[in-house]
Amino acid sequence: MKKKSFSDLIKIINELREKCPWDRKQTKETLRALTLEECYELSESILSNDINSIKNELGDILTHIIFYSKMFSEKNNFSIYDVIHDQSEKLIRRHPHIYGDIDVADESEVKKNWEIIKLKESTQKRSILDGVPKSLPAMLKSWRVQEKVGGVGFKWADVSGCLDKIDEEFKELKFEIDNNNKKNIEDELGDVFFSLVNFARFLNVNPIDALEKTNQKFIKRFKKMEQKITNDKRKIEELELEELDLYWKKVKKLQ
Repeated sequence: MKKKSFSDLIKIINELREKCPWDRKQTKETLRALTLEECYELSESILSNDINSIKNELGDILTHIIFYSKMFSEKNNFSIYDVIHDQSEKLIRRHPHIYGDIDVADESEVKKNWEIIKLKESTQKRSILDGVPKSLPAMLKSWRVQEKVGGVGFKWADVSGCLDKIDEEFKELKFEIDNNNKKNIEDELGDVFFSLVNFARFLNVNPIDALEKTNQKFIKRFKKMEQKITNDKRKIEELELEELDLYWKKVKKLQ
């Protein structure tokens, strides 16, 4: 059977929009939450390295992109081809070291040029950080903020400066804990998280992915611990912390 093409997918979505009651009813507002869900599903597939699932989730996101474009074309705003054209032009503009006469030494100069060009393109943005969406989850926002300012040179010269900053923030947090200052504890804990995200950048580790992998590891171990306790005909809520810790260590050792 002949493989379906991009134009085939566009045709299918156009037909669904015309004939399917559910598709006809959708708006950009109703589709928004579903799009976010699809992005999270793609993220999970990437973390689990499920190649077939990644392919499927990319298809879902592509469908959403075409669907949005279809809705806007109905109002004569723009079409999927306008989206493709504008994106192609933007990529060419923002890669002058490929399509222009700019020379770059490394990845950091590419990022710096990207942010400078992006800022020049906008008539509304007055700061590099204006491009960071306000609705981003806190850790992702911290990651993007530090990536952007780091891209224009506002970063530690080496990892030792970053480690010293973490140590400094921990000491300040401990001081506020010792003084039982609730408001300052929250502020200092936020500074610790921010510093750890910055440290992750120096390690070339995405802190969101690292934390999610730890979440999944913990969930897997805890469920195994629950099962082991059940197999021993005991109830988890009736065990002391010391007993729970023994079960936890047994499960960890098995893994």
